[in-house]
Amino acid sequence: MVRARSEERRADIVRAALEVIAERGYRGASLGAVAERVGLTQQGLLHYFPTKEALLVAVLQERDTWDTSGGRGREGWRLDLVDSLVEYNAMRPGIVQTFSALLGESVTDGHPARDFFTERYTQVREEMAKVLRLEFGERLPGGLTPERAAPLLTAVMDGLQYQWLLDPAAVDMPAAFRDFLRLLGLGTADPGGRVDAGGTHGPDAGDPGDLGDD
Repeated sequence: MVRARSEERRADIVRAALEVIAERGYRGASLGAVAERVGLTQQGLLHYFPTKEALLVAVLQERDTWDTSGGRGREGWRLDLVDSLVEYNAMRPGIVQTFSALLGESVTDGHPARDFFTERYTQVREEMAKVLRLEFGERLPGGLTPERAAPLLTAVMDGLQYQWLLDPAAVDMPAAFRDFLRLLGLGTADPGGRVDAGGTHGPDAGDPGDLGDD
């Protein structure tokens, strides 16, 4: 019973942190602001999350759970759903800012978020390879295997976030991601700019260099 109450309290704190981040951004999401939102002192919050980094990792884990449909992972995902996720991220700059800032810090030795991101990228590369294999089989139109293309797909998704955060007026993140999919031959854009990645390419599709008309 005590454990259940503790887990419920942790969940409340994570939800409050998500709200504060959405309202104030990464730098404005102080432990004190989150503690006040859930009716705790800052010292009381530290009982559940001993550092700000620990709380932010929990927030990102919650974000991933939400993004992957109730924790089922990206099993069965299609490229159009990945495309939709990039577009969705463009509507929540606070959480993207938190992810990007913590990711940048985590590359230093001993950072408390390093293990989280290392494990996350291992999982995401595997999941993206499965998405690509489900869509195209063992070879993409450009000739890459799903395993070789997966790190590129992941890098573009996350790398675009930095450029977009720094200059959102100059970088249209969803459009740039769709351009990358087209560059690899992963579907064609419709007149509205959306990507059609519904199996338009395959082992027997015509010229792999034909990206279709703009």
